[in-house]
Parts: sequence; C-alpha cells; structure tokens
Amino acid sequence: MMAGAIVAIGEPARIAGWALAGVRELPADDAEQARQLWAALDTDVALVILTPRAAADLAGEPASPGRLTVVSAS
Repeated sequence: MMAGAIVAIGEPARIAGWALAGVRELPADDAEQARQLWAALDTDVALVILTPRAAADLAGEPASPGRLTVVSAS
C-alpha cells in the first residue's frame, strides 16, 4: 500500500472528478501555473497524475525522488 497524498495537475476540465477518488485537484490553466504547482508540491505527495498538456509543460523539470508521476490518458 502506498502512503502519501495523490494530486492531479492539469486543465480544470480534464482533472475534474478526480476528487471523487480522494485525489487533490490542482488546476493549471497554462504552463507557468503547472510549473508553479509542481515546484510547490508538499513532501507528502507520493503520486502525481498529469494531463498530457501538463506533462508537456513540465518536460525538463526535475523529478522528485520517491514520487511517482503518471500521465492520464483522459
């Protein structure tokens, strides 16, 4: 079992609904907002779900050890 918070970063319409599964939604309307949210993630975040656009916006950003990042297909 994974311990830690789960967050979703991306366009509001694409991450809407994740909260129903206990995921903290962090809406990002543009690349700058996505980078700011990424940089400000709490240390307790164990899993980050990204929309495809957020993943592209964060390309080149440093990864955090011990944090799993996945790209959502929808």
